[in-house]
Amino acid sequence: MFKESRRRRALKRVVPGDGRALKRFRLWQLFIRALFYLRLTADDGRQAVYAVDVRHWQNNSSGNVRAHLYLDGRHHAESRLPAFFPVPGGTVEVRMSAFGLKRCHYVTDDGTEHQLVPDRDSAEGRRAHFDRRHPVLSRTIGSLSSVVLLVALLVLASQLAEQLTRPEDIAQHVGSFTSPVDLPAWGNTAVGLATLIASTERALRLRYHWLLDGGAG
Repeated sequence: MFKESRRRRALKRVVPGDGRALKRFRLWQLFIRALFYLRLTADDGRQAVYAVDVRHWQNNSSGNVRAHLYLDGRHHAESRLPAFFPVPGGTVEVRMSAFGLKRCHYVTDDGTEHQLVPDRDSAEGRRAHFDRRHPVLSRTIGSLSSVVLLVALLVLASQLAEQLTRPEDIAQHVGSFTSPVDLPAWGNTAVGLATLIASTERALRLRYHWLLDGGAG
């Protein structure tokens, strides 16, 4: 019921588009823009092409990132994120994390989900192309990203526990905790950089887990 209520509120945020043409993806937009496509066939056999365009760091006057929906190359609708766009047979759902999109899916009326296809020139499209060309290496990189985030989470949790139990009035009630990992400043910087890279890699595949990626964000 909560999800349905949230979905109804999101649908109310959708406003009509202005009909402008969809601009092609440019190389310099590699890490600041996401562009995904969805092809749908109507009952009469006519095929329509929908495109979801999100400029990651382009906020409106309210400070909200917006998703733009194009139909056959023309601006059809827009909404601030998270966005739910009604389309024939279902809804296009768009959500964002701190490192990129975490969801860009077509959800049919019966609940079936399909991830939209990224533009070939986008960062997500290049990552998907790499996955098709080198599936084994791609899976290895994906697994490594998850391991990096898990290790970073454990390091952060142990350091936080040590800080929280350091005050004497707390230590005398729950005991003090000493982190088994004592990293120098450069070590913490390295962990932070590795976390950034791993989180970005997962975002390019639209992978998101509330503990791993939510903690990183």
